[in-house]
Amino acid sequence: MAQHDEHEQDQGQAHAKKEKKGGFDANEVIFGHVLDAHEYHFLSYEGSDGKEHHATIPLPVILYSPQRGLDVFMSSEFHHGHEIYKGYKLVEGKIHPVNGNGSIDGSVQVYDLSLTRNVVQMLLALTIFVLIMLGVAKKYKSGIGKKQAPTGMQNAIEAVIVFIRDDVAKPNLGHKYLNYMPYLLTVFFFILINNIFGLIPGSANVTGNIAFTLVLGVISFFVIVFSSSKHFWSHIFNPPGVPGFVKPILILVEFLGVFIKPFALIIRLFANMVAGHIIIICLISLIFIFGQLNAAAGWGASPVAVGFTIFIYMIEVLVAFLQAYIFTTLTAVFIGLAREEPHHGDDHKHHPELSTAKYDDPVIV
Repeated sequence: MAQHDEHEQDQGQAHAKKEKKGGFDANEVIFGHVLDAHEYHFLSYEGSDGKEHHATIPLPVILYSPQRGLDVFMSSEFHHGHEIYKGYKLVEGKIHPVNGNGSIDGSVQVYDLSLTRNVVQMLLALTIFVLIMLGVAKKYKSGIGKKQAPTGMQNAIEAVIVFIRDDVAKPNLGHKYLNYMPYLLTVFFFILINNIFGLIPGSANVTGNIAFTLVLGVISFFVIVFSSSKHFWSHIFNPPGVPGFVKPILILVEFLGVFIKPFALIIRLFANMVAGHIIIICLISLIFIFGQLNAAAGWGASPVAVGFTIFIYMIEVLVAFLQAYIFTTLTAVFIGLAREEPHHGDDHKHHPELSTAKYDDPVIV
């Protein structure tokens, strides 16, 4: 009886704590925006009936279980996690199989193939980008950009392509840069279009998803490895000009560097895109946090929070372009390092004047 009473007391305290916490939850808002979800959630409000209503766009749920088969339905059937549908329940953004009593059934294996908001937004951004590029290509076919100056979006796209070619591909890849231009341009524009879409209020932060950056990093890893030369691997497993007792350590470091380079691409893009979004949400959340303490404090914090939010948002626009450029540039640098061939001869052979000339002033090379 004592244990039963204690259990009831704990439940009562937990319920009271939950009721007390019924205000604004900044943690829930931040992670609700950063993490993936099965719906687009814009806002929640209390209706005239006293119940909480949500302004959302439900997305398709596609589940396959070897025990239960294939199930396809809309995420609205879960009623924001309050209802069980077809033996499944939405718990903290993840779908779990449940028993008849509503508890999670660990014996059922489920493969979630749903179109989450990250997937939907990525496909939407890619579709819009393909349409833009098809429009640009159509102008070139009609002679605009060849016989006369490019116009509109074509002008902007051409400037970016020339920039990637002249300042990224050529300096790092040399005379074979054209072989890698399609990949570098695809990576740059794919990251850029998703970064820009992520800045739209209410949208998903696709490039702030580690799965997204992981796939890009793995693809870059394979491009780097398949572009590598024998000279590249010989320098890793037999570093020249290094004492024998140092070679085992250096070989390990160089070999790990092959994997660390794409890993750095993955983490850099992910961390930078997540950080900006979290800062913006934190600044907006300050208005509601102060508002819970005092209405006047909430109104007083609003101009400051909104001002800093606009400032950070402008920086995020710059970061959207900058991170796409950095990912593309580093990929080109790593490919160039992997493709490097041995240098035949020395500077004195190619430039005999160096052996006879006298240099008194230091020269920065």
